[in-house]
Amino acid sequence: MRKHHKKIIVVGGGSAGLMAAGQAAAAGAEVLLLEKMHRPGLKIGISGKGRCNLTNIAELPVFIEHFGKNGRFLRQPFNRFFAPELIEFFTARGLEVVTERGGRVFPKNGKALEVVRVLRRWVKETGVRIVPASPVKKLLVSQGRISGACCGAKQYPCTAAILATGGASYPATGSSGDGYRLAGMLGHRIIEPRPALVPLETSDNVAELAGLHLRNIVLRLLINGKRVHQALGELVFMKYGISGPLVLCISLIAVDALRRGDRVTVILDLKPGLDDHKLDLRLRRDFEKRCHEPLTSVLRGLLPRELVGVALGQAGLDGAGQAGMTPGKKRKKLRHWLKNFPLPISGFRGFDEAIVTAGGVDLAQVDPRTMQSKLVPGLYIAGELLDLQGDTGGYNLQAAFSTGWLAGRSAAASAGE
Repeated sequence: MRKHHKKIIVVGGGSAGLMAAGQAAAAGAEVLLLEKMHRPGLKIGISGKGRCNLTNIAELPVFIEHFGKNGRFLRQPFNRFFAPELIEFFTARGLEVVTERGGRVFPKNGKALEVVRVLRRWVKETGVRIVPASPVKKLLVSQGRISGACCGAKQYPCTAAILATGGASYPATGSSGDGYRLAGMLGHRIIEPRPALVPLETSDNVAELAGLHLRNIVLRLLINGKRVHQALGELVFMKYGISGPLVLCISLIAVDALRRGDRVTVILDLKPGLDDHKLDLRLRRDFEKRCHEPLTSVLRGLLPRELVGVALGQAGLDGAGQAGMTPGKKRKKLRHWLKNFPLPISGFRGFDEAIVTAGGVDLAQVDPRTMQSKLVPGLYIAGELLDLQGDTGGYNLQAAFSTGWLAGRSAAASAGE
């Protein structure tokens, strides 16, 4: 088939949509990208706090594990286009990258907008025609296969379409859940979208701790009193609750539990390097060595300043009292609190603060070898619109690029057949 006999519409100009559009055009198709916002790539530009965590250098089996039970769906897309290929894609177009702690890959200049510029320039070079401010209201089907898209009163014909509108997180960038409606209108089952990689709210007032950053602590997540997760890492207090890598990675478990009406509690071990016996010896030594000093002063050697008052209050201690006069029972209570700082979870933040969306198009209705819908021939689905959500660390953006790459290539190879 000669070039431009294949007319492909890409709905959505995020990471998956831009990659899909460029790959389809590079493979010889005539590509029209319909973008809801005034220009594509807005969400990429704010990702990773403006730095854009492109991917992760973790090995394939480990990478897939970061997506939970649905991760196996990504094996096919990753086998075709994975982290090494993505890094080569960007470096070949002048974007230098660096690998940081945890295998996370960023642009060397630390600017997410440079990633956007590279992608926009590339799709323009491949011949993609971008139509901004064009929200798609309906996908058209003729004789059982995709045939076009409606933007208001205007219709665009096509031989294949790629749906890559993103999830519902950061709706100000255009990801407001339109793709769920479009896919649902064509019969796809939508797993209920929920905020994921999202901060959690606490029932205890932690406003005075806002901005406190804790490192090398252990977080335990309890659902109805039963521990379901434990990890070592970093946590940040917000005026409404908690955030940071440890919290984001357990947030979906907490979100789903809260939605069921379960009791959710986070327990912090502030001294994971010391067991109860060693911590007790440390407290005894400090209290004896500085026996005449106020307990508040002594605790400053154990805790950040912001936590001292919380420790005293929850352990029932008088901060003005001399450390050497602390009763054994009170010292035991303090030791227990240091290993078991409880934070009852009362809620979670919304989609406007969620890094990704959980839920989406049921993976059972999409062919992982091509990203084509099993219900509507000629329709391909990619990116965050799918029921895929990974941990923070570059995993989700790689999934978007990989599924977009495969959708674009597959659509160009089979459009019109």
